[in-house]
Amino acid sequence: MDYNYFDIHAHLDVPDFDLDREDEIGKMKEQKIGAIAIGVDLQSSKKAIALSLAHDNLFASVGQHPEDLDMNSVFDTRLESLVDNKKVVSIGECGLDYSQLSLKTELSPNAEYLKGIQKTVFEYHVDLALAVQKPLMLHIRPSKGSQDAYLDTLNILEHHAKISGNKLRGNAHFFAGDMDVLRRFLDIGFTVSFTGVITFTHDYDELVRYAPTDMIMSETDSPLVAPVPHRGTRNSPLYVVEVVKKIAEIRNEPFEKIKTALIKNTLRHFPSIASLVSL
Repeated sequence: MDYNYFDIHAHLDVPDFDLDREDEIGKMKEQKIGAIAIGVDLQSSKKAIALSLAHDNLFASVGQHPEDLDMNSVFDTRLESLVDNKKVVSIGECGLDYSQLSLKTELSPNAEYLKGIQKTVFEYHVDLALAVQKPLMLHIRPSKGSQDAYLDTLNILEHHAKISGNKLRGNAHFFAGDMDVLRRFLDIGFTVSFTGVITFTHDYDELVRYAPTDMIMSETDSPLVAPVPHRGTRNSPLYVVEVVKKIAEIRNEPFEKIKTALIKNTLRHFPSIASLVSL
């Protein structure tokens, strides 16, 4: 099918959609909205795949969310059995999340050890992405007032990029890094995506304007962070339209130009989607 919009990061498997999931997906089809359903562990990854197989406008990403890791975590190798599915278009969400380490008293003394576990599990995702030649879907949240998780993530990615050349690809979802971090992602060929947050704060305007037109994408991270004018309600991939409108407004570029560019970017940076769309 042809697409008007693409939400590259949505959690459609969660209970928030249990009462009207099929209705929402039906409305997405009517508006020609595609989406990547995101897995955060084995079970949600399986659900994402099942949804994508049932609907031609949905695709799946499989991975292990860093926020859910604990002192005993290891990479769930069962994920490897899922990645060859034709509707799996990326690996993740995966990455580093330091945002809660200092807030959880029981983890504070072991924060550095847990960071090491997160890095190890993330490295497995990187290796898997390279092995199957699918892009990474990155989740990165630094500790308050810091860029630490972004910097650690980039150190890992830049190391692999030197070894693998242009084979390493991916997207930094819900991007909230600073300008130096953005430049480093762009330097290794990684894209960034923005959520509905840009509709109610100006904190990311400079980043949205700086990112090259062919390296930026739209997402909702639904059911979280609904954009204006839907704040306070459950977010939905249907609202990705508001994100695209705001990107065009911030960049002071024609809406149709940005709308078309974002679809092209999705198909270019997620080759598995492009191959299925062209069938």
